[in-house]
Amino acid sequence: MKRHVLAFSLSRWLGIVVKEFIQLKRDRLTFGMIVGIPLIQLLLFGFAINSDPRNLPTAVVMADPGPFARSYVAAMAASGYFRIVGSVDEGQATRLLDQGRVQFVVTFPPGLHRDLVRGTPAVVLVEADATDPMATGGAIAVLNQLGPNLFAPDLPGKQVQPAQSGRTLELRVHRRYNPEAITAYNVVPGLLGVILTMTMVLMTGLAMTRERERGTFENLLATPATPLEVITGKIIPYVLIGLVQVSLILLAARWIFNVPMHGSLLLLYAVVLLFICANLTLGIACSSIARNQLQAMQMTFFFFLPSMLLSGFMFPFRGMPEWAQAVGSLLPLTHFLVLVRGILLKGNGLALLWPQIWPLLLFTALVLALGLKTYRRTMD
Repeated sequence: MKRHVLAFSLSRWLGIVVKEFIQLKRDRLTFGMIVGIPLIQLLLFGFAINSDPRNLPTAVVMADPGPFARSYVAAMAASGYFRIVGSVDEGQATRLLDQGRVQFVVTFPPGLHRDLVRGTPAVVLVEADATDPMATGGAIAVLNQLGPNLFAPDLPGKQVQPAQSGRTLELRVHRRYNPEAITAYNVVPGLLGVILTMTMVLMTGLAMTRERERGTFENLLATPATPLEVITGKIIPYVLIGLVQVSLILLAARWIFNVPMHGSLLLLYAVVLLFICANLTLGIACSSIARNQLQAMQMTFFFFLPSMLLSGFMFPFRGMPEWAQAVGSLLPLTHFLVLVRGILLKGNGLALLWPQIWPLLLFTALVLALGLKTYRRTMD
């Protein structure tokens, strides 16, 4: 029997096209992703991303508060690369660097004014938080240019030429925590947080939606299990998976990339456990809101993209404008990067880590409450 070959029908084709647009209109989440993701990428890459950070927080140790030191600080602020946060003592300066609250500490030693007037060599000490080498390179280059031409007009008799004054003032830079500016020391600990974010949120984001699509979610609702029991019961297996991932990454970091581990491994695993819980509760909340696995994956990607770009993993965190830093501070990965780098590279203890721990605790509690609320709505 000869098959009848239908000719292409423009009306049928237009009907299928219209049907797809109607389906997209009904799926608001997918439509939002189509519009939202390009806009987010445009805004983030166009406004927030900056590989030459400026306005870096800088503390000053004024052991010699003379006119030359004040002129140097004023020139640093005028350069646009430094934001002077105040004058502190040496102990406070070290604590600020350990906590990551300042990027630089500039120390003007006793006798600086006297040495410059006499023409004898004077030293200005600059301590930089070099855990992210990209964040300090441009600012240090500016500092090296300030000395030769800054003090010559103010020296007695104005007889000292710029080249001579440059030899009179020595800028001694200490790149703390990563003196050799090895990129792996910054990237590998950051990858620990990125991998956990990607896997934990995605795996749990598909948990409840998979139950719905397979028809087993109704059976779960019929059991006497409470929402808290169901959510925590689904989280625990993924917690163990996350800890296995962390162990493998830490072994690779130590034996392949030679990343130093100055802090407590027990404290590191405690911080990792908190971060895993924060991501898992977010994944459960997404799966409670989404209607199917496709929507859950879209919501996961919608969260993962800002986490990658605004956390300080790919670009210096302080190179972004203030509004982008405020958004980045809402993301768990931003705080985790400071925590894991602080433990591994700086050897920080719990007291220094607490300013980054409590935002993770708050995030976990709020997202868990949201997940429980949406789960109860599903049960009703």
